[in-house]
Amino acid sequence: MLEVAVIALRWLQYSGAVVLLGVPLFLLYSFRGAGGPNLAWARPTLIVAALVVALGSLAALVAQTAVMAGSLSEAVKPASLSFMVSGTALGMAMVGRAAVALLGLVAAIALKPERLLWGLLLAAGVVVAASFVWTGHGAATEGPGGPFHLVADIVHAVAAAMWLGALAALTILLRRRAAQDDLAIHRALHGFSGLGTIAVGLLVLTGLVNSWFLVGPQRVADLGANLYGQLLIAKLLLFAVMVALAAGNRFRLTPGLGKVLARGEDPLQAFQRLRRSVVAETLVGAVLLAVVAVMGTLAPPSAL
Repeated sequence: MLEVAVIALRWLQYSGAVVLLGVPLFLLYSFRGAGGPNLAWARPTLIVAALVVALGSLAALVAQTAVMAGSLSEAVKPASLSFMVSGTALGMAMVGRAAVALLGLVAAIALKPERLLWGLLLAAGVVVAASFVWTGHGAATEGPGGPFHLVADIVHAVAAAMWLGALAALTILLRRRAAQDDLAIHRALHGFSGLGTIAVGLLVLTGLVNSWFLVGPQRVADLGANLYGQLLIAKLLLFAVMVALAAGNRFRLTPGLGKVLARGEDPLQAFQRLRRSVVAETLVGAVLLAVVAVMGTLAPPSAL
């Protein structure tokens, strides 16, 4: 039961982190001047994301301590928590993540929803995303390749949050669409294609690096022989589905919407097709995060 709680809390933290990083980056990147759509949803969304990360991190600290101590009653003892926080990189990362998320929460509540706030929350999101490396496998590699693997894993986490968080923002925009926002939403969709391409490229490159350290070329043939390898295969398949959906959005649906708007026709059907595709991509991303949450609790093939 405790192991299930650890996985569920990891998924919640991942979900909050991608919103905390990806949404403000998307807002900064897509709406640089006047004429943007109504963004009243942005601050409440980011407040919830920061709260989820902060509370999820503290709850995960207790759950992880319970797993190591053997029971929840032992985990809530000050001595157990103190050792976890001061004596392990895992505990320090969780506390640091919660602290940064709380600072982001304060900023989101206190500041106006404008570029300064988006920039501060983006910085907080980068730190939060990077902190997952110390609660996963990226910081466990020893030897001369350790720093290289650490950096690659950080970039991997940040790139994933860029893509998935921006997808969350697009999903909200498309579901809240108003006619006067059509041109601004189309510009955002067009702009996101460049950001998404960068994120996918970084994910592929850093994913290869991570696989080199966690799996190794000599174990690729036996990848399906253990649960970690099976989940890695599932992750790659889900990633391929997301890339296919993203390619359809970029090369077919978004240009199609642009043509409809340029001709002055009713864009309702074009927006509906885009909304279905973006929502599907976002849901696949949520499932992918769940797979990653489970993988983070398993020993990789290189450790077996």
